[in-house]
Amino acid sequence: QVKNNSYYTGEQIIEMAGAKVGGNLFRTDTVLMKEKLLKDPYIRNVSVNRSLPGTINITVQERKEASVIPYGKKFIILDENGLVLRHSDLEPKLPLLLGMTIKEMTPGKALTVEENAVLTDTLFMLKSMEENDMYFKKIDISNVIIKAYIYDSLICEGTPDNILKSMENGNLQMVLKDLFENGIERGI
Repeated sequence: QVKNNSYYTGEQIIEMAGAKVGGNLFRTDTVLMKEKLLKDPYIRNVSVNRSLPGTINITVQERKEASVIPYGKKFIILDENGLVLRHSDLEPKLPLLLGMTIKEMTPGKALTVEENAVLTDTLFMLKSMEENDMYFKKIDISNVIIKAYIYDSLICEGTPDNILKSMENGNLQMVLKDLFENGIERGI
């Protein structure tokens, strides 16, 4: 029985854990199942336990895709903390992060870039994006001042900290609402 999964199907989780139907419940190595599942970058945490008479319960806590970085013809998908979840040939519908010099992008490890401080601040800003009813299409973090794109031609420019404060106090939402009401879809 698999619970709390969303990225992977229950069948995929069972296969990844190496669980089998019909085996001796007490000879099933739940610790090994947990270790196998924790090797996958999407699995943040997991508990595996037995339930009599014959069930193994697998409860997962998955990481969620939060942003994407183009790299050549591929895309690097990150969670909200900057952990590389996977590489993809297709661009997912996530905020696009641009302008970084990538040092390491191994799935299961934190993304390492030359602009680490700005990336950390930007990821923190993205975490609060949903809480503040905002969505940025793409963010250019090529230097200390970032450009957060609402549309291709409507841009919020500033430090991640300033943009975050403007979202949290509602000022950014007020300005955007005023622009939308007046039909303005371009500007900085």
